[in-house]
Amino acid sequence: MTTDTGDTDVPRHFVGARLRGARFVGCDLSGAVVRGCDVDGAEIDSPWLLEGGSLLVNGVDVTAYVDAELDRRFPGRELRRATGPEGLREAWDALQRTWSATLARAAALPPGAIDRSVADEWSFAQTLRHLVMATDTWLRGAVLRVEQPFHPLGQPNGEYHSDGHDPTVFAPGVPAYDDVLAVRADRVALVTEHLATVTPEQLRETRPNPWAPQHDETVLSCLQTILEEEWEHHRYAVRDLDALTEPPRS
Repeated sequence: MTTDTGDTDVPRHFVGARLRGARFVGCDLSGAVVRGCDVDGAEIDSPWLLEGGSLLVNGVDVTAYVDAELDRRFPGRELRRATGPEGLREAWDALQRTWSATLARAAALPPGAIDRSVADEWSFAQTLRHLVMATDTWLRGAVLRVEQPFHPLGQPNGEYHSDGHDPTVFAPGVPAYDDVLAVRADRVALVTEHLATVTPEQLRETRPNPWAPQHDETVLSCLQTILEEEWEHHRYAVRDLDALTEPPRS
């Protein structure tokens, strides 16, 4: 039985409904309650899980466990909340060592694999393009205040409207992977150069949030956002590389 109000902002009740294999993408499921349900094989992937929230499984908040397990799987991830120049440099160095190994793994894939989507997610090349856009948003745009910060090969995340982010600056189609790697390397070098000279005083300066200009962010929080973006998308990339390289099922 299903009770459906027809209003996307009003809670819906599913009783005895068959939702096997359902896929929820970009949905607001905060406060959702699942009781007495078969959840074998269910998967939840939420980059916002650990931002002061909670996820209860049989009454147990599992957020701290998930965070610790991800740190174990991805050494160096635990440094992403560094608060000083030296800590940020250490965090960035650890991240780039991790990405270096992942890029080498991607380079060994068969031709065309880096442009293949897994489960309708971004391809490996698109993930790198999105990280170009993340750097352009939070460093070139927010911190350095470059008037037009975006490279055309950046991969947009969603729609852009009157907030100053113009979708026409982004190149359509599938660019050459070597071009993607070149722009990505340039943006990595830009972050490295900025962290090499940033001071504690500069980290305390404020900038308008690029997505909500009415709110201020510290330079530190902008740089931490880049680290968060890098680790989250590295996790996605590794997940999809695993899928691309697993042997075919007989």
